[in-house]
Amino acid sequence: MTDRPDDRIDTAASLWLDRNDQGFVGRGRIELLRRIGATGSISQAAKAMGMSYKHAWDAVDTMNNLSPQPLVQRRTGGRHGGGTALTDEGRRLIAVYEAAEREHRKFLARLREGIRDFDRFHTLIGALNMKVSARNNLRGVVASVKPGAVNAEVTLDVGGTPLVAIVTNESVQSLGLAPGVEAYALIKASFVILTTEDGGLKTSARNRLCGTVERVTDGAVNTEVVLALDGGARLTAIITMESTKDLGITEGGRACALIKAPHVILAIKD
Repeated sequence: MTDRPDDRIDTAASLWLDRNDQGFVGRGRIELLRRIGATGSISQAAKAMGMSYKHAWDAVDTMNNLSPQPLVQRRTGGRHGGGTALTDEGRRLIAVYEAAEREHRKFLARLREGIRDFDRFHTLIGALNMKVSARNNLRGVVASVKPGAVNAEVTLDVGGTPLVAIVTNESVQSLGLAPGVEAYALIKASFVILTTEDGGLKTSARNRLCGTVERVTDGAVNTEVVLALDGGARLTAIITMESTKDLGITEGGRACALIKAPHVILAIKD
């Protein structure tokens, strides 16, 4: 079913930066720092923002206490009897927040466009969830691209281990996949088939990645097996407990992962 775009839906969110798991700065506190820097006075900055003097000082104290270096410092003496000044660390924090806020706005814009079209929203949420649900996210570099009539065979170098994916020619173009490009291989744990290293089997799976069993976690029905590949990457497989027993999968033992090329999803950083 295709829902029509709904222009009435929008996205809104404010950005907060935490430090040591505590709220550090948001838009209001950054604005307070900007005004302190412009006026040299917490009193004037607070008044311009409709904030009480005590509230402003409390906010400054909180930020100074959480920051490794003071953001605002008192100045004593002088013709006007002192005041406050923004430090270099304070100016740096403002610049960091402004850069983060620009990226935050871009994200909200993309999310808004996706939400307005349900189909695209569904795809977007699927992509976001994939970071959580797809247990295997392997970083690599495209080693080769062999285009076919409809699909292309893309080989990714994952820490010295080749990993082949079959994707459409359209995906190769839209993702800009070419030798030397950094890409990520997303593979669901349930798509990973484990075999013993010396199984002597001939299979149709393009990818056979071997390594040492690093962790075996039994569940109610299935077992999660983490394989430390010879190239250094980690690969997770979900297999039945019965298979674990039959294959003799134990921590420290050797095993190989079989993965069909069409089950490898390629992604790049946006």
